[in-house]
Amino acid sequence: MKSALIAMSGGVDSSVAALLTLNEGFKCVGAMMKLFQGDLESIKCDKTCCSLDDSKDARAVAFKLGIPFYVFNFKDEFKKNVIDKFVDCYQQGKTPNPCIECNKYLKFDKMLKRALELGMEYVVTGHYARIKYDLSMNRYLLKKGIDTSKDQSYVLYSMTQNQLKHTLFPLGDLTKKEVREIASKNKFINANKSESQDICFVPDGNYANFIKHYTKNLIGFKPGNFVDEDENILGKHKGIVNYTVGQRKGLGISYKYPLYVKKIDPEKNEVILGKESSLYSKTVFANNINLIPVDKINGKIKVTVKLRYKQPEQPAFLHQIDDNTICVEFEKAQRAAAKGQAMVIYDGDIVVGGGTII
Repeated sequence: MKSALIAMSGGVDSSVAALLTLNEGFKCVGAMMKLFQGDLESIKCDKTCCSLDDSKDARAVAFKLGIPFYVFNFKDEFKKNVIDKFVDCYQQGKTPNPCIECNKYLKFDKMLKRALELGMEYVVTGHYARIKYDLSMNRYLLKKGIDTSKDQSYVLYSMTQNQLKHTLFPLGDLTKKEVREIASKNKFINANKSESQDICFVPDGNYANFIKHYTKNLIGFKPGNFVDEDENILGKHKGIVNYTVGQRKGLGISYKYPLYVKKIDPEKNEVILGKESSLYSKTVFANNINLIPVDKINGKIKVTVKLRYKQPEQPAFLHQIDDNTICVEFEKAQRAAAKGQAMVIYDGDIVVGGGTII
């Protein structure tokens, strides 16, 4: 009998993923990651995951399904690989994507290793994406979920061949509506639970306030100058962690035309402002790359690209510069490519790979 460790977050998606895997004849064990320390453990928010309330919901679903349920303490790994990187990224004037880091270092690394140690063949999650094995290529492919409004392939681009081999996404061929219907039919406690949309450790959305209290230092909070592209001083900012590329609101500057954050310079402690037209670029570079269908990109290939999770894909040409760097040249200039965000590349519904924008 095949066996699977179900990564249960307390939400409806992972709960239905557990049910579907069980119905396929797998021996299943439910597991939740304990990620928080101290005050963060008591977070109560309808739109996050992995809180104490979520743990109760996950345990209730596991009990209903008749499968064992465990909580794995991954607090240290989460602090090191997600929270600390999130804080450091903002302090360097970049824009992080902690969900990608959580998938990379926790769900499909730490959790998978734990599953294999327990003698299980797969980790199962409630992601809306698909994994297919291509016999002609002798590789596993990551593909978009059928429900385009819920597709989560963007946050999974860093998965390796070994991780794809040992992972199952039961919801990839379903729509969110169908998943909720399955949960309701089976009387799951979380059938109508809200989506988890916010960063789990910053449920109020005030990331700058979180960083200030978390670090208990003033790195990134020292006031400095707003400057234009010619280094003319336009005013004072409140610390670089309060700003992201493309931002217009909250600058507190009156000018003859609307100003936007074009760039953040942590070394000079400056926030460079410009017209909206200055935010657009046709060429974007990324490093720390991961490619899925191939080991290397040869020449230029036509692809579509996302610079942000919710951005529609944009046509571009991709070429690889070295083992760790790729470059895309867009047909049309794109707005506010932010250092630290993920650039994810597609060929139709196949994820070619991606990297971190530099």
